[in-house]
Amino acid sequence: MAYLGKLGNYKNFGLLIVRIGLGIMFIYHGFPKLAGGVEGWKALGSATKYVGITFWPMVWGLLSAVVETFGGFLLIIGWAFRPVCLLLLINMLVAVAMHFGKHDGWGEASHAIEDAVMFAGLVFIGPGAFSVDKK
Repeated sequence: MAYLGKLGNYKNFGLLIVRIGLGIMFIYHGFPKLAGGVEGWKALGSATKYVGITFWPMVWGLLSAVVETFGGFLLIIGWAFRPVCLLLLINMLVAVAMHFGKHDGWGEASHAIEDAVMFAGLVFIGPGAFSVDKK
């Protein structure tokens, strides 16, 4: 389709849209976890048992909530982009393992899988020109 062919000239704008959309949603989902306090962090961090980590569930839960909340903000502005994408990828892989470990199936795990695929790709693509990290 020739009339859509020139959209390739706006790849950086497309990356900005992806960054803003993902960032807002991760702040939206991460902030309540961050505000959940010690009991919430323990519950969240207990998901690490599905990847063989059974110690410090409160610490892992707090780190997960911090990565989601502040990682979302860093995605939006495009700062420390690749490290943030790696941390969010790890976060999503633990979520996938938790869903499968609880026998939730593909339907329940699909959102975490989709986000993991997106973050894996973004590690290679980078933040684009409209970011604090631009070169």
